[in-house]
Amino acid sequence: MNKVVDNAEAALHDIKDGSVLMIGGFGLCGIPENSINALVKMGVKNLTCISNNAGVDDFGIGLMLQQKQVKKMISSYVGENAEFERQLLSGELEVELIPQGTLATRCLAAGYGMPAIYTPAGAGTEVATGKETRVFNGKEHLLEYALEADFAIVKAWKGDPEGNLVFNETARNFNPLMAMAGKITIAEVEELVPAGGLDPNFIHAPGIYVHRIFQGTGYEKRIEQRTVRKKV
Repeated sequence: MNKVVDNAEAALHDIKDGSVLMIGGFGLCGIPENSINALVKMGVKNLTCISNNAGVDDFGIGLMLQQKQVKKMISSYVGENAEFERQLLSGELEVELIPQGTLATRCLAAGYGMPAIYTPAGAGTEVATGKETRVFNGKEHLLEYALEADFAIVKAWKGDPEGNLVFNETARNFNPLMAMAGKITIAEVEELVPAGGLDPNFIHAPGIYVHRIFQGTGYEKRIEQRTVRKKV
């Protein structure tokens, strides 16, 4: 089945106000840049974004925050975005902070069709407030529900017309998990190869999870924090 669409606008055409989106990436690595830029141009509002982090002020989800498009962020780390901080402290933005491993596993649970998981992460802390707990092998665990999203938007290195995806090194991060979890999964790729052009032994996300795919352009691939050693 050919799942190729022309561009980000065509892939995202049915995202409406109030949608719940999973957005792949870690820091600024492996984020769907073309799709985020298209969402900004579309102007959709009241979005719930499930993402490891909120980008930076002028890149990634930070661009959507600037336009007040995000109603709620479900994330594990948000420390690099001043506009995010301002909206949080002013009460403009609802935020749910989740331990990083729990966030990943709740995405994975959705992909596997599991309604919930038990995890020891956060037990006995503020994270546990109002949550069901159960003791396994003498250790308290929290019940955490699978994360559900109307759309999962991911970015891969290579893909084929059937939606099979290969991620490059650390850009693999949250992308394969979220590709599995969305009701509709949209993938942008750096390189779109013909069917049969990917080695099946090295496919990270099978095409069965992907509904639309397009070849992106103009990737910046920024580094969030660059640290260099002084010359000696």
